[in-house]
Amino acid sequence: MPIATVDPATGETIETFEPIAPDEIERRLTAADTTYARYRLTGFAERALLLGRAADLLEEDVPDIARTMTLEMGKPVTAARAEAAKCVKAMRWYAEHAEALLADERPAPADVADSGADRAAVHYRPLGVVLAVMPWNFPLWQVVRFAAPALMAGNVALLKHASNVPRTALYLQDLFARAGFPEGCFQTLLIGSGSVEALLRDRRVAAATLTGSEPAGRSVASIAGDEVKKTVLELGGSDPYLVLPSADVERAAATAVTARVQNNGQSCIAAKRFLVHADVYDAFRDRFVAGMRELTVGDPMNEDTDVGPLSTEQGRADLEELVEDALARGATALCGGQRPKEQTRGWYYSPTVLADITPEMRIHREEAFGPVATLYRVADLDEAVALANDTPFGLSSNVWTRDEGEIARCVRDLEAGGVFFNGMTASHPGLPFGGVKRSGYGRELAGHGIREFCNATTVWHGPETGG
Repeated sequence: MPIATVDPATGETIETFEPIAPDEIERRLTAADTTYARYRLTGFAERALLLGRAADLLEEDVPDIARTMTLEMGKPVTAARAEAAKCVKAMRWYAEHAEALLADERPAPADVADSGADRAAVHYRPLGVVLAVMPWNFPLWQVVRFAAPALMAGNVALLKHASNVPRTALYLQDLFARAGFPEGCFQTLLIGSGSVEALLRDRRVAAATLTGSEPAGRSVASIAGDEVKKTVLELGGSDPYLVLPSADVERAAATAVTARVQNNGQSCIAAKRFLVHADVYDAFRDRFVAGMRELTVGDPMNEDTDVGPLSTEQGRADLEELVEDALARGATALCGGQRPKEQTRGWYYSPTVLADITPEMRIHREEAFGPVATLYRVADLDEAVALANDTPFGLSSNVWTRDEGEIARCVRDLEAGGVFFNGMTASHPGLPFGGVKRSGYGRELAGHGIREFCNATTVWHGPETGG
């Protein structure tokens, strides 16, 4: 894929970019390595001041960077502004909390004494240069939720962003530079995916984080594993959305619409499989389908647009194949199931609800990355949990119930990195985020996320060390 800004609402190429040359990659690696040697010695107060400045600048830039994101990947501009505002919030959260999150840990006195130490502690120290391989669907947020904790921990960052969001990638580099971070602290590398392996194998790169597809994650994990380097992976998801008899069906259906079509349906944590108890199935189905039909599909730059185009022509083609396979094998399209007739340009797809899904259909197993929901009728909680777990993914999950026993059962048995009750999955700076199974490993955000790229160093003092 060429590095280019292509408007998905029209298919028009706006700007193309040349990948940086090998000697420039080398220069930036050297700069990152050199800067890390100094930056790791800075204190939390200095880092917080820099990150706070970046947050202030981003807050001023929200209208402009939102339009850039919408132009490059097609999300409604209202959602793009919300994404940028969320990044401001995360930066300020880490600027405020990082020092406490990385404070030295003191083992229990009995354990210290039992180890033969006079005193002992655990120190959190940065790892070094961290390579971030990031996706296009949340082109600002995915980067900031890595960069804010990584920089506050004393690491430095190299960003290899998706090839269809180069303007956003370059904006991020400029943002941290304007905030006063030392040159080499955060650098964007406009390179193709073929250049990633050499970076991962370079001795100056200490670790890597990737958000993206399962194939991309497997590749990065394999290379990093061969080099014995730390990685954090956030990959695909096919999140279940359970609606049980005690649920507020009206609220559950209204929230389900947002949960499925957020970011034009192109979100790993979007609810994709709707597992509804037979007692409330008809009521939920009718409200959910009506809500999907009422969505406004159109120009993502318009304030009243709910669903814009998919980010790439290939992405729409992949989604169409999944839907066509399901329909050919007996699924029923309760709404949508095709391109909107009124949109003759760009890569639009109608909000779709498919029922009568069976395990033989590809969409039962594969992630639908677009505004397509699959609807299942289940007889009881046992069937709902079994079906929820019948996926190679395990990113998050949603459950609507007022029954405490069902809540406890879902927390215990759902195979996912999160269980959200009576609401939709969302990420927050103060809550750890990540998945299990083929949705990846490691955690982002909260204290768990900032410690992923730290060396938890045990410091032991024998009695002769003194007080």
